[in-house]
Amino acid sequence: MLRALAVDDERPSLEELLYLLNADPRVGSAEGAGDATEALRRINRALESGPGGPEAIDVVFLDINMPGLDGLDLARLLTGFATPPLVVFVTAHEDFAVQAFDLKAVDYVLKPVRKERLAEAVRRAVELRAASRRDAAQRDTTPRIPVSEPDPDHIPVELGGVTRFVAVDDITHVEAQGDYARLHTDKGSHLVRIPLSTLEERWRSRGFVRIHRRHLVALRHIGELRLDAGSVSVMVGPEELQVSRRHARELRDLLMRRS
Repeated sequence: MLRALAVDDERPSLEELLYLLNADPRVGSAEGAGDATEALRRINRALESGPGGPEAIDVVFLDINMPGLDGLDLARLLTGFATPPLVVFVTAHEDFAVQAFDLKAVDYVLKPVRKERLAEAVRRAVELRAASRRDAAQRDTTPRIPVSEPDPDHIPVELGGVTRFVAVDDITHVEAQGDYARLHTDKGSHLVRIPLSTLEERWRSRGFVRIHRRHLVALRHIGELRLDAGSVSVMVGPEELQVSRRHARELRDLLMRRS
């Protein structure tokens, strides 16, 4: 029996999806979340509970277009978990199918959801869960190779189901997104499951400074400090970031010492 979590910010769509899931005899339980952040909290509880625990989740039925973290962002984060739940996208948009399957999605169901089409997605999830459990049982009998300590000069990020390592020196600034952080480089951005406060503490000795409750900036990547009618901002590449009043004096002092 599958244990499912449905995620959709539109209440009528969420209720309809939950109704269809609960009507499927292969689904033992189905609960809902109104956004990706709520879903992540629920999934974290599931992982802490363990695969056989009372909070466990086998599959997430996930909308794509949501405020804040969207469905693709959430799926990328889940690829970084040791034992993530399966993901089925349920969306009104056809344009993201390639990205969805790059993220190892089980299925891609278009709205309005038909009972027969959703039943096919459930069938695939049931089969994949069974295969995953067989693989896990085999891995349990395989000798484990010790994992090395984390590299302090790089941070792992997930890109399409592949782990890449971003050099800390290439990160220009970091933006808080709830309990997560978006790392910005000259080549793009990456979402990681680490709070901004943790990165602030970890990277303080590497020249990163807090300029706002939402932003951590690498001093070496600040091109300009701007003062305008009492407000303070910095230019980091093409981006202008506001500096809060509580951090403005410390930042000016650090930049003066650096020069």
